[in-house]
Amino acid sequence: MPDAVITVENLSKSYLLGHRTGDHTLRDVIGREARNFTRKAIDVFRGRQVVQGDEVEEFWALKNVSLQVKKGEVVGIIGRNGAGKSTLLKILSRITEPTEGQVVLRGRAASLLEVGTGFHPELTGRENIFLNGAILGMTQREIRKKFDSIVTFADVEKFLDTPVKHYSSGMYVRLAFAVAAHLEPEILIIDEVLAVGDAEFQKKCLGKMDEVSRREGRTVLFVSHNMGVITSLCPSVIWLDRGSIREHGATRPIIGKYLAHKISSLDQVVQLDCISRPHYLQDDRLRLGSLEWLSGLPLRHGEPIKARIHFKTRASVANVTIGIGFSTFEGRRLLTYETDFQDGFRPSIPGPGAHSVDITIDSLPLAPDPYDLDVGCRSGENHPLDYIPSAINLEVIPGPNTPGNIVGKDAAVHLACKWEWKCEV
Repeated sequence: MPDAVITVENLSKSYLLGHRTGDHTLRDVIGREARNFTRKAIDVFRGRQVVQGDEVEEFWALKNVSLQVKKGEVVGIIGRNGAGKSTLLKILSRITEPTEGQVVLRGRAASLLEVGTGFHPELTGRENIFLNGAILGMTQREIRKKFDSIVTFADVEKFLDTPVKHYSSGMYVRLAFAVAAHLEPEILIIDEVLAVGDAEFQKKCLGKMDEVSRREGRTVLFVSHNMGVITSLCPSVIWLDRGSIREHGATRPIIGKYLAHKISSLDQVVQLDCISRPHYLQDDRLRLGSLEWLSGLPLRHGEPIKARIHFKTRASVANVTIGIGFSTFEGRRLLTYETDFQDGFRPSIPGPGAHSVDITIDSLPLAPDPYDLDVGCRSGENHPLDYIPSAINLEVIPGPNTPGNIVGKDAAVHLACKWEWKCEV
């Protein structure tokens, strides 16, 4: 493809994973430590990845991926958690080296993969704008020309001369996106990190991505779990499945196949700690461990449900809120339940430990249909602690009192209310 700005050929990336085995005697412990020390010393000497654990497993995050993207294309990348989406973007952004294969980029690339990528925490917002511009190869004159537009778009005027280590995650993302989008890279690479912003800023970001691609002819790669956003923004998509490209082409038919491929979970206990998280999460004091259904599966419309969320803390955390949200497979949130919604109560956890919280819903109002369940927690009003979008794929089926007229309808939520009939004749 002569006008391709991104060319990927037979790209593969492997990681070494360490697993801990059980110890039974002092001899086992001493032998294990001796073997681990020897192996780590050899790895350091040979310049290889040092792996913690007794047994080493090779995991291929990507395997034989090949693709080409033309100038001015906006390409969405979809797939389940762990499919290899973020690994692909990190290799394209030159953050991670591939194990096999090669990548050719024709033009400057700006990446927004993790909160603060490319920012120096001790420098101010103003200084980081110039630092990022220099990294992208811009002159100071070019950066000054765009400076006011960047600051206005990011809405950080009051904090422009504050070190960015004091910024909230939302402020970080606003400034990082504004810099990446305004300093005119030929290729813009964006992960799900935009989800940390509020709805108004997300709308601005999507509008800006549409503008830089349609009007300015720049290429955009965009990863998201929100199929609605992917459909509206991206004419074509790449569907990654277990590290390989399953489909690459027009958006709507591929998304249809992707959604049909998602299988509802009937596991009574769902392990959350092994699911990958969005990269913008920087606070690791609280980690969601598992979700346990205390009521039967599958879930039934109009019937009560009860679940228990287990989590661990590594340090003290103030004003904790935990919540779950039901979304369509297209990424549109339909229903949210949060621990502080009714009474505003947000407990403070004094230190490390294991905890759980139960949720009871007297009558599930969701119409029979498949859904994604998002699980998350925050501190205070908007400081994210842990978040897992599309943690569970599940299906709501009709209950014993479900009206037949709502089955198969696109109405989603049916809430109880009071109606009063009157005769006015």
